Amino acid sequence: MIYSDKVMDHFQNPRNVGTMEDSDGMGQVGNPVCGDMMAFYIKVKDNRIADVKFQTFGCGAAIAVSSMVSEMAIGKTIEEALRITNESVAEELGGLPKNKMHCSNLGADALHKAIENYQERQKAAESPASSPEKPEETEDNDSCACPYCEGPIEGLEKTCQSCHVELEECPECHKPMNKKEDDCPHCGATKPRV
Repeated sequence: MIYSDKVMDHFQNPRNVGTMEDSDGMGQVGNPVCGDMMAFYIKVKDNRIADVKFQTFGCGAAIAVSSMVSEMAIGKTIEEALRITNESVAEELGGLPKNKMHCSNLGADALHKAIENYQERQKAAESPASSPEKPEETEDNDSCACPYCEGPIEGLEKTCQSCHVELEECPECHKPMNKKEDDCPHCGATKPRV
């Protein structure tokens, strides 16, 4: 099997090997047929990949591919890094034998998974900031509707005008619940027994 000088260089002197405890994203892939496993860690700053680390368990081609993918990704925007393909990796390495092309797929896939993980973390970090308004809105809407049939609630006794269920305020979430039931349909709290 003949490897290019670039493949041999990245295999013998891999760049960016290691882990990253404070990574912004992590992706891991494996190929059960050949046994190759790759994990990529990325650090993102201003929508650019500022740092990449990888760990690879596999053949020389898998190690060279991981090293090359890490080099190709550093400094790229998230969008540019997502456009790194197995073909572009193999091309940068000066080609790979046909039976080793799957390694370049693994490298690009592991990087893409790390980016997807980063994007998921970003969405999760942003969502709590926008959610405080939502409970207030739904609380106002729910307080006027029966939680069992969506019918209107009227009177001081808080009786549903549609299904005629007698309601009381949940001690936990303060939304209306059936007087005869123990568990709140909104928050699941069990009312204290008297």
